[in-house]
Order: sequence, then C-alpha cells, then structure tokens
Amino acid sequence: MLGLWALPQGSGHRLLGLSLLGFCLVLLGDAKRPPKTPPCPPSCSCTRDTAFCVDSKAVPKNLPTEVISLTLVNAAFSEIHDGAFSHLPLLQFLLLNSNKFTLIGDNAFMGLSRLQYLFIENNDIWALSRFTFRGLKSLTHLSLANNNLQTLPRDVFRPLDILSDLDLRGNSLNCDCKVKWLVEWLANTNTTVAPIYCSSPPRFQEHKVQDLPLREFDCITTDFVLYQTLPFPAVSAEPFLYASDLYLALAQPSASACNILKWDYVERQLRDFDRIPAPSAVHCKPLVVDGQLYMVAAQLFGGSYIYHWDPNTTRFNKLQDIDPERVRKPNDLEAFRIEGDWFFAIADSSKAGATSLYRWHQNGFYSHQALHAWHRDTDLEFVDGEGKPRLIVSSSSQAPVIYQWSRAQKQFVAQGEVSQVPDAQAVKHFRAGRDSYLCLSRYIGDSKILRWEGTRFSEVQALPSRGSLALQPFLVGERRYLALGSDFSFTQIYQWDDGRQKFVRFQELAVQAPRAFCYMPAGDAQLLLAPSFKGQTLVYRHVVVDLSA
Repeated sequence: MLGLWALPQGSGHRLLGLSLLGFCLVLLGDAKRPPKTPPCPPSCSCTRDTAFCVDSKAVPKNLPTEVISLTLVNAAFSEIHDGAFSHLPLLQFLLLNSNKFTLIGDNAFMGLSRLQYLFIENNDIWALSRFTFRGLKSLTHLSLANNNLQTLPRDVFRPLDILSDLDLRGNSLNCDCKVKWLVEWLANTNTTVAPIYCSSPPRFQEHKVQDLPLREFDCITTDFVLYQTLPFPAVSAEPFLYASDLYLALAQPSASACNILKWDYVERQLRDFDRIPAPSAVHCKPLVVDGQLYMVAAQLFGGSYIYHWDPNTTRFNKLQDIDPERVRKPNDLEAFRIEGDWFFAIADSSKAGATSLYRWHQNGFYSHQALHAWHRDTDLEFVDGEGKPRLIVSSSSQAPVIYQWSRAQKQFVAQGEVSQVPDAQAVKHFRAGRDSYLCLSRYIGDSKILRWEGTRFSEVQALPSRGSLALQPFLVGERRYLALGSDFSFTQIYQWDDGRQKFVRFQELAVQAPRAFCYMPAGDAQLLLAPSFKGQTLVYRHVVVDLSA
C-alpha cells in the first residue's frame, strides 16, 4: 500500500492513488461489519429462511423475503382472506395448526406457486370456498384434519394437480348430496386419502365416505319457478299446435274475449296473436280438424259460437251457432276422436240445460246426443283406455256419471256412477303403471284420488282442498304432479310417490282462485299455466335442480 505514495508527483497520479486507497478502506470496513439481521415481527422468531410466529394479530408482513417455511400458532385472528400470503412467494412449507380459524376465503393462498406442504389442523374451520386452494400448483401434501367441516364445495381440490396426500379426518361431514362429488372424486383420484367417516345423516353415521354407494344419493329435485306473468285474469287455458306453431287460447270474461297467444321461440315468451269477441267467455276450445283450425267460444250469456280461422285473411270468422236452448250455461268443453270422427262435448251447469255432444260432419259440428240433463254439470273428462272410450261427467248436485261409447249405437251409454264422491267440481284422470286413477276436486270437503279396481273405483287418498274448483294431474318427463287450486288459499303442487302409490305435498304456488291448470311443453321449456279468476294469469317453468352441484 505504501508503494502508492512513491508514484510520480503529477496531480492525476495522486487522484488515482487516493481512489484506490478509498476503495481498499471500504473493503476493509465491510469485512469487519457483522451480518445484517433479517427483519422479524415481535411475535415471531426468524432465521433467514424460516419463521415461527405465536399470538400474531394478522399474517405477518415484514418477514424475510427468503422465508420458505412459516408456522403460525395461536393466532389472534379467525379468517384468512384473499392473497393473505402473497408477499411470501418462495414459501414451500406452511403450518397453520392450533389456531382459531373459522373461515378461509377465495384465493387465500394465491401467489404461493412453490408451496408443497400445507397443514391447517386443529382449528374451527366450518367453511371453505370453492377457490380456496387456487394457485397451489406445486402442493403435494394437504391436511385439514380436526376442524368443523360439514361439507366441502364441489371441486375444491381441482387446482391441486399433483396432490399426493390428503387428510380430512376429524371433521363432522354430513354425507348428503353436497358430498356426492367427493365420493366420486375419491373413487377416481390418485391422491392418498386417510379414511374419513360420516357424522350424519343417521343412516350413514360412522360409514366410511370412500365406501358410500353413489346410488344411495338421490340428488336430483325439481322446482316450479315463475316464468312469465300475463297481466289479466282468465278462466280457461288451452294450448294447441297449428301449422307447426304453438298457441294458447285463454277465456277472458273480464276482457270479453277469447285471447289467442303465440309462443315466440326466439324470445321464449307468449305474445299476443288474435282476439275473438266473447262477452261472457268461460271456455275457448281449439280444434284442428283436417288441417283447419276451429275455435269453440262458450259463453254464459248471448249464446256460444264456433269460429274458423281463415289463413288468407288471417282472422277468425264465425262459422255457426250452438243451440242456446240446449246449452244454456256452459262450464267446460272436452274435444276427442272416436273411430276417426271428431266430437266435442259441452258440460251445462244450468238447471234447465243438458250436457251435449257434437260431431263434426263435412263442414260443421252438429248435435249428436244429449247426455245429462238438469244436473248442473261442472266438468268433463274423456278417457280412452282398453279400447273402451268413456266420458265422465262431474256435477255439483250428484255423484260423477260414467258413460261408455257403444259402437253399435254410436252413442254414449250410462255405465254407472262414482259413488264415493257425492259431488265434484272437476274430474281428471291419469295412469300410473298399469293402474288408472281419477282425481276429483270438491268445493266443500276433501278432494279424492280413486283407483279403478276392474269393476269399481276405490279411494286411495283424500287431499284437503276447501274451496277447490280446479285440479290437474300432469306428467313432466318421468315425474307426475297434481296441481290443486283453492279459492281460499294458495295452490298446492303434489308429486306422485311410486312406492307409496300416493301424492305427496311438493310445493306451494302463490296462485289464488285458479279456474284451470294447463301443462304446456314449449321447446325445451316445460310450462305450467295457472289462469286465475281474481288476479293475473301466471306461467311457471319446471326446472330440474342438482343438489350435488
């Protein structure tokens, strides 16, 4: 070093010598300075690459950036939020045991792409987010043992591509539909999972989750949700197909019309199409005969009429009158075919009229038979089973009457009565398996479900239904329902139980004073229409819900 001072006396040489000397002194000074202590919060003890923290009030922020192992014990906070450890991107080992954590949110470990070991044991965690473990692409070991987890969100382990060991022991898993996905995942994963057991329901208690048969999970249910509101009352609804389009005919006495709506397949809604004047309409019945569209407009006053749709003028034209002396107070219409001929029947609810049958012939419908006089008939139901067409007429003054078609006489012949029900407002039928059933609603007293026993009907179920004027069984896919209305309470939807051979209460709909129910498939939408006498006409959609999703 002293040799530096022996350089020539030029100023440039002196400056160079001083610079070199200063550099060497700096080096000597640094060599004597002790290593810098890495930052560490007061609640933690740290080395360059590890941290052990007790009683922390939050996830420590000022830790050495080189930390690859972090332990938190007895922490004074209960929730782990989004990106709580993102400031420690080199972390490979994270132990969060013996704390009071209750909730771990979305993306709680985001940014820890190198984390391999995660232990969250002996906490009170009751909920995880579906995205709790998002971003942990290197995680191989995960333990959630001894927490309070009753369920796990579907696919919560999906982001863990290379997970090799998982421990879920010591949780109170409720083995319902919410863990069905876990049973499926356990059957297909390569991850080693310690045995886990169900805490509930009772039938699965202490059963190993890995051994639960998937067939034991009945996780598909259905619902009727409000789909469209038609801002007017109505008393009947009849869907029909004409020229490849779907329509709906509604009787609207308050609007003095038969209102025709058309299904819009693009907007997936019912839209106004046409109106037929009908000052006191009680039923608007569409019939498509030989490609021609007819509409029977039944009215309480002023007579009933048949209209024909003219595609050239795009309007309904009156075709013929229905004898007002025969049909005085129509209440229901039923259309059907027998031996290739078209018929419709009108139930007459007056004391002086008669329920009557009309037959199509060449260019009009003509009176064919007077069926039931002076009995205040309320409803009709056509049943074509076992090759024996029958017409059932319900009445508010006597038991329903069954008529059977006589091929020899070409008329209906009285066959008997449904004696179990002294009066009925509506009568409908359905088949379940090989059995035939009748549904009969009553305004006073319970509505009845009857089964045909070969020679007579027997009662199988009574349904509370004070004030009921309308009911309708209907089939959606393989599920059978019954809509039962009331003037004094909300509408009840029942579902058929094949095992018990009975209807069980399924859902309540906010429909008051319904006068009919109508099931209408519209593309992929399965619709239930509920015309109401006192309020709006409501359209419900049948939806399928997977409870395991």
